[in-house]
Amino acid sequence: MTNNFNIRVAVKADCPRLMELVKELALFERAPEEVTVTLEAFEEAGFGPKPVWKAFVVESDGLIVGFAVYYIRYSTWKGSRLYLEDLIVTEEYRGRGIGKLLFDRLFQEVRELGFSGMVWQVLDWNEPAIKFYEKYGANIEAGWLNASLSKEQIANL
Repeated sequence: MTNNFNIRVAVKADCPRLMELVKELALFERAPEEVTVTLEAFEEAGFGPKPVWKAFVVESDGLIVGFAVYYIRYSTWKGSRLYLEDLIVTEEYRGRGIGKLLFDRLFQEVRELGFSGMVWQVLDWNEPAIKFYEKYGANIEAGWLNASLSKEQIANL
C-alpha cells in the first residue's frame, strides 16, 4: 500500500513544491487569500540562519505528494511539545496511507526528542481529518478560541 512512497526530511529545494501544497490546503480550508508568506520568507524560516520549522515530506516517483511541517512549542503546563502546523496530502493521493506515514514519523520524532507530546489544530467542519485523528485516540478539545495580531496591527499599537 505505501511501499512506493519515500519519506524523508525536507530540504530547501523542496520549498516551491511545499508552497504549492500549502496553497492547495488553504483552498481546501476556504481561505486561499490568507496565504501571504512569500517563498523567500518560507525558505528563510525553514533554512535560514535561525530556522523555526522543520518538515517531513513524502514522495511518489520523485514528486512530493504530502508533508508535515512542525516546530517546537513550550507549554508551562506540559513542557516541550511538537506542534504540528500542517499535515497535507495532495488530493489525488489521499486515502493511500500517506497521512499515517507522516503521523507515525512525527510520533517517532516526539519519542526521539523526548517531548511530552504533540499538539495541533483541526477545523471543526473537517470531518475526514477529525476521523483520522480520532483513530489515534486524539483528544479534540472544545472551548479554546484562536487569537492573533498581524504584523500591521502590532505596528499600529
